[in-house]
Amino acid sequence: MSQKHNTKQRYNSIQGLRSFKDTLPTEAKRIISKKGKIYNETLDNWKYLVGKDLFKVSFPKSYKSSNRLSGSRLNILVKRGNEVDVEYSKKEIIKKINIFFGYHVLDDIKLNTFDGKIEENHKNTAINATKNKHIKSINNIKNDKIKNSLLELSKHFKIK
Repeated sequence: MSQKHNTKQRYNSIQGLRSFKDTLPTEAKRIISKKGKIYNETLDNWKYLVGKDLFKVSFPKSYKSSNRLSGSRLNILVKRGNEVDVEYSKKEIIKKINIFFGYHVLDDIKLNTFDGKIEENHKNTAINATKNKHIKSINNIKNDKIKNSLLELSKHFKIK
């Protein structure tokens, strides 16, 4: 693959094969990378990472990756009345998650409390994996192959 420098244009173009990521529209890239690999793996293995007792009363809400100002943070929803148990096991959870991924992924955990049943939150995250606004933006893509593959990808997120 060789790079071609166009003097009349402001961007360099690359001749040859391109990666799939480079061919996607920017809106589709945002949809795919909205919740990254770390959050999905944490969500799938939450019971293993925290244990049965904390699994019943807590659920990961979101993951914020590190930047220049702050370290990486995992937001956890905790059922009201069980905050103390999760607070005391914060360091163990951080240690287990870092060991699970094999490198330093998590710096801090933030707890958010909620009232209600934990099963409702499990169902909501599985059903709303791709929201209607994302489906509308996927339907605006003109290339049928890419549109169909992104819709298939969203169905698999709903199944998990």
